[in-house]
Amino acid sequence: MDEDSPANRRFKLPLTALRSFEAAARHLSFKDAADELNVSATTISNQIRQLEREWRCALFIRKTRHVLLTDAGRSLAQVVGRAFDNIRGEIATHLPSPRQRVVLAAGPIFAARWLTPRLGRFHRKHPKIELVVAHGPRITGIEGMATPIAVDWGKGDWTGLDATHLLDVFYRPVASPAFLQAHGPFRKPGDMLKLPIIHQHDRSEWIAWMRLAGVADPRFRQDTIILDTNVVMQAALDGQGLALGNFPLIQPEIEAGRLVCPFDIELKPQRSYYLLTRPGARERAELRIVAEWIEAEAALS
Repeated sequence: MDEDSPANRRFKLPLTALRSFEAAARHLSFKDAADELNVSATTISNQIRQLEREWRCALFIRKTRHVLLTDAGRSLAQVVGRAFDNIRGEIATHLPSPRQRVVLAAGPIFAARWLTPRLGRFHRKHPKIELVVAHGPRITGIEGMATPIAVDWGKGDWTGLDATHLLDVFYRPVASPAFLQAHGPFRKPGDMLKLPIIHQHDRSEWIAWMRLAGVADPRFRQDTIILDTNVVMQAALDGQGLALGNFPLIQPEIEAGRLVCPFDIELKPQRSYYLLTRPGARERAELRIVAEWIEAEAALS
């Protein structure tokens, strides 16, 4: 078969262009992506346009001073971002270092809102351990465990892994004060159905919360589904609608007055956050130290 035939071309990955796309999607800016990669904004724009031409789909909506991801762009950004994070994490495990390195995988909201604020304490207590935090995809069993230690969301029944319960969560509706001032107050939970509702991943959690609140057949008039929980919370902070807040991870936003709960009804999911380790992983002193530190921090939460 000809090396440049269509059948062969479709399997080639334009890695340079994908790297440019990943940076632009993360920054939502061609200029900031160009600064990060030490190239011109025109180079970033040209590479992304080439991707769009080859794949025959728009990845960005271009505004005067910024860009927005299309649905196709948002979906691709999640996959590409996760892939580059995995590559970084894998490379980090093999680089020589004077310190002991531990790669910990965690989901975006747990990493951003629970783990990151505590990293300073870890580094002060354990300066000889280099903790690398990688993006953590959902894990179903040991075959999906790319790192020796991870935090994941589930029921504690991961096949072939040691699982330690860390943190329970619950959901309450949240919105920005400006949004509630413009649309509230609400006399009953069903009043929220006519307003913009932001879903995380799918509609199941909002449906469950509405039924718990006495709305047997909830029908949403204006709703948006967003896959990343951090983006859901940012949309709520920006006044784009009502979201289900993940407590206690967003408690700082409540205490600061950036988000408000219109109702105190709590939906408690069946899943919780767990610390996962491969069998025997804690025999490595640095892994045991990281695991025990996370467990101790969770006990104080």
